[in-house]
Formats: sequence, C-alpha cells, structure tokens
Amino acid sequence: MVQVFLGLGSNIGDKEKYIRKALSLISQFGTVKKISHLYLTEPVGGIKQQWFLNCAVAIETSIDPEVLLSTLKSIERKLGRKKTVKNGPRCIDIDILFYADLQVNTNDLVIPHPLLQERLFVLQPLMDLDPLFIHPVLKKSIQELYQSRSWVEKVQRYK
Repeated sequence: MVQVFLGLGSNIGDKEKYIRKALSLISQFGTVKKISHLYLTEPVGGIKQQWFLNCAVAIETSIDPEVLLSTLKSIERKLGRKKTVKNGPRCIDIDILFYADLQVNTNDLVIPHPLLQERLFVLQPLMDLDPLFIHPVLKKSIQELYQSRSWVEKVQRYK
C-alpha cells in the first residue's frame, strides 16, 4: 500500500455534493486516511466562471498510478464530467498530486502534479493533510512551498 494525495474540485451545480460523491467512490478502491477542509477558491486560468470548491484527500491504495488515473477519470465521467474548454467549468475534477515519492512523466500522466507548487487552491488543502510532506522533485515541504510566495489568488475556508 502506498500513500497518495488527490486534489478534488468542482464549480458546477451542487459542488459539495459532487465532491462527497467522488470521495465515496474513491473509498471503494483506496482507504481514505484524511480529508482536508473544503475551500472556496477563485478560478485561475483566465476563464470567467464560478468559484470552485476544492479539497485534498490522503488515501492508501495498492493500484499503480496508471490504473489509478484511469479509475479517477472513470469517476469523473460517472459523475457527469464532460471535457469542453481547458481550465473551464466542471462538475468534478480529480488530480493525482503525489503518489508516495514516485516520479512519473508520460504523455498521459505527470506525478507529482507539475503545477501544484503554483496553486494555492492545491497547497492550502495539502497543508491540512501533511505540511511536512516533502515534494520529491523540489525537495521542499508543503509548508515551505506554501510559505515561499505571496499569493494573489483568493482561497477561503468553506467547511
């Protein structure tokens, strides 16, 4: 079993319901160890849209990263996700942030998530889970990454 950190987000419909359903489906193939608070977050990427509800979850699983990615994409589809515009609105988005200290770089999957250190909406929930976790590429803790910048994006604790 390995520890995996996932990021979840939603900005369409009943956002909290989509995240809760996704967490329930994730628990069918991984042991949910800890769930961050929910955060209301300003969208990034330049597309005008509703604010997101985001969280992170720590799970333990024995499935390999590629199968995990496929499983998460299947959950997104099951909950109604349709790919339209890059960085556009979505009912659910589930990203693999870390898979233990593994590094993967393929056409379909990059672990650790390549932009997480630039996104407060990812780092804030990770701070709830394990601020001392060391990024395997950058060799800095989540806390160090969180404290290393002046953030302009808005993130508010929701629950």
